[in-house]
Formats: sequence, structure tokens, C-alpha cells
Amino acid sequence: MSVTYDFDTVIDRRGTDCLKYDFGMKRKGRDDLLPLWVADMDFRLPDEILAEFHKRIDHGIFGYSDPLDDYYAALNRWFSGHFGYTVKPEWVTLGAGIVYGIFTAIHAYTQPGDAVMISQPVYYPFCDSIVTNDRKLVNNQLHFEDGKYSFDFEDFEQKIIDNDVKVYILCNPHNPVGRVWTKDEITKVADICLKHGVIVMCDEIHADFVYTGHQLTSYMTLPEKYLQNVCYFVSPGKTFNVAGLQPSNIIIPNEELRKKYRRANDQAGYSNAPIFGMLATKVCYTLGDEWVRQLVAYIEKNIAWIEEFVRENFPKAVFVKPEGTYLVWIDFSGYGFTDDELEHLMLEEAKLWLDSGKIFGPETAQFERFNAACPLVTVKQCFTQLKEAFDKHNKW
Repeated sequence: MSVTYDFDTVIDRRGTDCLKYDFGMKRKGRDDLLPLWVADMDFRLPDEILAEFHKRIDHGIFGYSDPLDDYYAALNRWFSGHFGYTVKPEWVTLGAGIVYGIFTAIHAYTQPGDAVMISQPVYYPFCDSIVTNDRKLVNNQLHFEDGKYSFDFEDFEQKIIDNDVKVYILCNPHNPVGRVWTKDEITKVADICLKHGVIVMCDEIHADFVYTGHQLTSYMTLPEKYLQNVCYFVSPGKTFNVAGLQPSNIIIPNEELRKKYRRANDQAGYSNAPIFGMLATKVCYTLGDEWVRQLVAYIEKNIAWIEEFVRENFPKAVFVKPEGTYLVWIDFSGYGFTDDELEHLMLEEAKLWLDSGKIFGPETAQFERFNAACPLVTVKQCFTQLKEAFDKHNKW
């Protein structure tokens, strides 16, 4: 008998040390904000997964742990069933979240002063991992036209040549612009990087969120020559909203690259993975298929509602329709606000806590990123507050 899961119920997350809801006063100076910023869902895990957590808690002992065969079996069950690839256990290193893995890989594959390339607008910790570690940031700006983003491959290759780039960080699906890169695009990236000896660090944490008409080509399904040039990051953290448990899998088929990564990992003093991160990975990847199917369908409907509302109520905005992720990227530059005025409107007038486009790159300060992974009533409240704030400015 199939189960219909509930994604409509609003669950109060305040008072749970929740970064999304409990830090408005500390970070933004007010506690009356509706938060749709950080990529963190407002949905409760299904009972069958929570029951496995309760079993582990009831055991009552939480000492040092490492993965056994059932852990890798769960990975390959999910990877093969959803994306068409499998991994060997020896390829996998567990980490304390994807961001930790990216910072560790930067240390593993580059030296201070080395050039690392990203494609902005992109997830801002990519930039942080480069700049805070005294590497040279090189940006291959994505091309934006007619509401859609694409790679500028001529610039991509020239930037590599001109800057002697050592590493390229790829995001697929791409946060925040929502592109699910096609097989041709992924292969082109892989070809150029292999040609010039550039290691690809590939983040596919949003891989399970792909919408109608699109299909994810995982980097791990590419031919063997490309797999020998990748450090690949994947996690159930976004899919099941368990990022607070810090699960992550850093998958490196090339033995030399793997040794370098593990050396950097050792230098950071990291060894045993978080026990509940491991448990979340095993349980979610074993029991979560139907819940995820319904989850993605629900979020896709939320996104469709947003698209229609924006079209009807924000005629000068550009809605960038996401092919993947649960994030919505909207350009408000047509309204003529300064960057500061736009941020004031969002925070002080609409009373929304969003991720401003400026944190994803200097060219997108007039964009805002909205999190659609919440009950529809929350989405409607957000955009109603936004419309009321815009209406006061008579900018139509």
C-alpha cells in the first residue's frame, strides 16, 4: 500500500537552535523575518526513516564508528538506481559535510598562490575556499541571456590557459541558477580540463532535485579517462535535509588523487565520520525513494506557483526557471532600485530573509535567491509580503 506523505503541514522550527529561523536577530537585527534563505528544507523526515534513528538512539552508546559493507551497499543502491553508476568502497572517503570536503581538496590539490576557477554566480563557499586559503580566484562568468544560463566555453578555456588554473569547481545542478548541465556540457567541461591538466572538483549535492523535461548526467557516468581526473562530492544532506548531521562522501577513483586528499584530510585531524551522518546515509538511501519522489513533485509545484505569481505580479522581474535544485533565482534589476535599496526593501519592508545575489558574485547583486522547499502556504506568504512591499513603491 502506497503512502502519501505530508508536505503541507507547517512545523515550528523556532527554539531548536535552527540556523534558518533562530538567528534573525543575531544576523539581521530583527526577529520578525520570514526566512527563505539557507538551502535547508522545512519538511519532516518520514516515520520509517525516523524509526531507524530512534532504534539507534535507544541503543544508547555513541562511540567512534566507521562504515561497514552495508554502508557502501546503501550508496550503490541509491547511485545505481537513481543515476546509473556504482563506486568501489576504496574510492570513498567520508567527511564532515561537503564544504569541509571542498576546503580539504583545495589544500590537497593546490598550493598558496595557485589559480582555482569557478563559474559565477555560484555557491559562495566555493569562492571562500579559494580566497581564505590564499589561492587565486579565477571566474568563468556564466552567460545569461533570455532568462537562461550557459557556459562561455571560449572564456572557460582561455582563463585556464592565461592563469595556469590547477582546479575547476563544478556545480551540478548549479546553485543558484538552477541549470542541470547537459551531457554535452559536462563532457565539454571534462574535455577542456583534462586537456590542460586541471583537476575537476564536482559537487552534485543537489543531484536528486531535477524537474520535468530534464535529466542529470552525473560526472560519475562519464568515461573512465574523466573519472581519473575528478574529486567528486555527494551527500544526502540536501535531499533528506540532514545537513546538520554532516554526512558526505568524497569519491576519488584515481589512487594518486585519493592519496593526496586523504593526506590533507589527515593533516586537518579528521578521522571518524559522525555516527548519525553515517546512519542517515544508510537509512535514507535505503528507505527514502518514494518520499523523495513525492518531495520533488511537491517542490516542482511550488516552483510553478512562484513562476506564475511572478509573471502576474512582477512584470519587470526575470524569473530564472530552475531545471534542478529547490532554489529559485529572480532578477529584480528592471525595477531601478540601487543594490542597497533592494536589500532594504527585502529585509525592512517585505520582512524577508533571503540570500542576496551579491554573495554569489559581483554581477548579480540585483538578484535574490528564494528557497522553495517549504509548505506552499509559506511560499505564498513570502511572495504576498514581497508584492505588498513593491506595491508601496509604485514601480509598475
